[in-house]
Amino acid sequence: MPHSIALVPEAPTARLLLPADTTEEQWHEARRNGIGGSDVAAILGLDKYRGPRHVFEAKHGRDVFDGDTEAADIGRDIEDFIAYLFGKRTGIEIGKPSGTLVHVEHDWMRANVDRYALDDGGLGVAPIELKNRSAYQLDDWEDGVPDGPALQAHWYMAVGGWKYAWVTALVGGNRLKYHRIERDEELIETLVDTCGRWFQRHVVEGFPPPADGLEATKELLGRLWDVKAKDVAEVSLDKARKLRKRRTTLGEQIKALDHQLTEVENEMRLVCGESGIAEADGKKAWSYVPNGTFSAKRFENDYPIIAAECRTTVEVLDMDLIKEKYPTEYGKCRARVLRVPAKEL
Repeated sequence: MPHSIALVPEAPTARLLLPADTTEEQWHEARRNGIGGSDVAAILGLDKYRGPRHVFEAKHGRDVFDGDTEAADIGRDIEDFIAYLFGKRTGIEIGKPSGTLVHVEHDWMRANVDRYALDDGGLGVAPIELKNRSAYQLDDWEDGVPDGPALQAHWYMAVGGWKYAWVTALVGGNRLKYHRIERDEELIETLVDTCGRWFQRHVVEGFPPPADGLEATKELLGRLWDVKAKDVAEVSLDKARKLRKRRTTLGEQIKALDHQLTEVENEMRLVCGESGIAEADGKKAWSYVPNGTFSAKRFENDYPIIAAECRTTVEVLDMDLIKEKYPTEYGKCRARVLRVPAKEL
């Protein structure tokens, strides 16, 4: 039966920077002074929860998002179980990491590997990345590894010099998916070059990264500063006009494309008619069934007696009371809204 043991892994191109039992303060400092596996996808804009700006803020000691969501916390708690399942399914011996690794030549390249695949002699021959994912992401894991975890695995191979890596995910709490990823020298060279230049520019030299189109960055910028509502940020007239014109043009394009998309989807709905599924040559082309958002208003109008029977009272926050008694706290929890006047500058 596969089991877990502690070891110093055989990493051809890495050395141990910090032991696993180091203090949390030292661990965070090590993360700030280098690029780790979880940073790579964010730097490249391929992580929907974090973007380049998140990494920049964290590296400068401003952890506005450190990944400590409930899902992330649960993921850490069940790592041992996922590793056990992986070892049981594959027959591979599993080893626990000794701590934080650093590349022997590039000290900004860091790695905190979840587990190691061991050879017959008990030496680590490949990193194993463990993930806990919701059932909604099952399709993403059927034919391979999603971009984020795949990049993380390649980064570990870049740091440690291993020839391959394993990525395994417990999806929906009851399905284990695992894939072996072979070392891709061209990809690793690109990652090291891109992340190295990013680290030099944005961490060593301290220049903030430019704006990006991630929703995660939008949320971050909405809570990055304590807003002084009456303060004014000066912008050149030329830049203001360019940004507003670009925004207007994109908005018009979005409206046009949205109209075209709705037209196509309405034609697909017409094809279905009263049928729930449309098939082409015996294969499912699309479906049109009542499994979307429940309309409480329509239900109350159509079935008032049943609605009265099923109505319940719930406790809610009194927003007016909060605004009146605690205006400062109320303001800090309000989203920042970008509004652009219709009148031209």
